[in-house]
Amino acid sequence: MLRSFIHRVHRLDAAVFLWMLSSRYQAFWQRLSRMVSRSGDGWWYAGLFLALLLLDVINQRFFLVVLQAFTIERAIYFVMKNGLRRNRPQDSLDNFVSYITPHDRFSLPSGHASAAFLTATILTFLAPVWAIMFYFWAGLVGTSRIMMGVHFPGDVIIGAVLGSIAAHSTLSFML
Repeated sequence: MLRSFIHRVHRLDAAVFLWMLSSRYQAFWQRLSRMVSRSGDGWWYAGLFLALLLLDVINQRFFLVVLQAFTIERAIYFVMKNGLRRNRPQDSLDNFVSYITPHDRFSLPSGHASAAFLTATILTFLAPVWAIMFYFWAGLVGTSRIMMGVHFPGDVIIGAVLGSIAAHSTLSFML
């Protein structure tokens, strides 16, 4: 019964994935997605929060809370990614080749989406007036991973939930 449910969810996820990549403007979306995805690469987060610390926007205690949030998120991400071992679209779908080569083998959850939503949640805590912009950017990062063919929509949704929960729980517990 569970296996049947998982199979149906995967089929729906794959159908939405293929629909998203069926645009006649696919070359444009791929170029745009590559730029957006790079804005969600890990080293940007370290630079961003270090800059906020050095500019006195956040204090050392808050910086440590951010570090703790990322540590928790990355640990859960690693356990999920290597425990669930969901194949990426290229390995799951016949005759499909992704537009980039991912850094790791498995698909669920999306690490880019997870880290982007964690960051958006923390930045919203600091500047709530910019919440829509922060979450819009995080959503674009997640969508870019689908448009480049390395994640199914479900991977991005689970990543977004993971990052948001890690940020909320760490902020509420530590502050």
